[in-house]
Amino acid sequence: MKNFKTIFLAAGLALAAFPYAFAQESNENKVIITGVRFAYPLVDKWIKEYTAANPKAQIVIETRTITDPAKYDLLIEAYDQEKEVKDTREYISIGRYALLPVANAKSAFAKEYADKGLNEKTYKQIFFHDIYAEKDKSLTTQYTIYTRLQKAGAPLTFAKYFGYEQQNIKGKAIAGADEHLIKALLKDETGITYTTPGLAYDLQSRKPLEGLTIIPVDLDGNGRVSKEEKALENLDQVIATLEAEKVKNVPVENIHFSIAKNNSNPEAKKFLLWVAANADKDLHQFGYLKADAKRLADEKEKLERFQAVK
Repeated sequence: MKNFKTIFLAAGLALAAFPYAFAQESNENKVIITGVRFAYPLVDKWIKEYTAANPKAQIVIETRTITDPAKYDLLIEAYDQEKEVKDTREYISIGRYALLPVANAKSAFAKEYADKGLNEKTYKQIFFHDIYAEKDKSLTTQYTIYTRLQKAGAPLTFAKYFGYEQQNIKGKAIAGADEHLIKALLKDETGITYTTPGLAYDLQSRKPLEGLTIIPVDLDGNGRVSKEEKALENLDQVIATLEAEKVKNVPVENIHFSIAKNNSNPEAKKFLLWVAANADKDLHQFGYLKADAKRLADEKEKLERFQAVK
């Protein structure tokens, strides 16, 4: 009887401890990601592939609102942070995104500028408040610009490329994510905005999204838009052009993951290194340019050293 009681007690203690052990393991394998929303479809694909190979991993994307970013394991970021922030985090630049001007396909603006295209002077006059900019007096077509209300990667990158701040972008400021600009533009036949190829094109057909016209720009900076620069009907051709040449009038920025230097989540570190090794094959499919090879190699080396820190 005594032995039976001892066994029963031991079994009871083991069962009592099991939920704790399970919770501890789940906690160690859970990774919470947030950040720029236009990258979610690509990141979601990586999560599915990673968890298929690592079934214990629990990686989820949460839409960020005003929550403290320190509460997340990984951030997806679309612009370079200030030095004070960068000094506290490790980065891995897994690709690059471009920003293209787009218009409602029914607009007079789309009809005129799909043929004429935008040079630097016209681009600045249309999108930015600048009382000193040289005016293009031939610009008479009606248009309504849509831009982001909150501080975000795409508007910051767009403005910075042309020498401005986000607040210098003209137009109606829309709350929400980058895809909300597209939704607003599609409802307004005078609408124009800037967006990523992944949002401007149908990723299956590789053609511009129905209802949108991609506006050509002066890629070589010679002041005019050539027939070749107007070839925008195929996403893969656009990506090939942007990767092969040092183009002008198209802002391009890194898309990267970051992790706090004091984050000891081993699954988060493991996932980051997996992404660094596997991201390349999926970038074009989702409308991204490949990462700068040297930058990626340097950051991967830093990340490998960081992974060893418990």
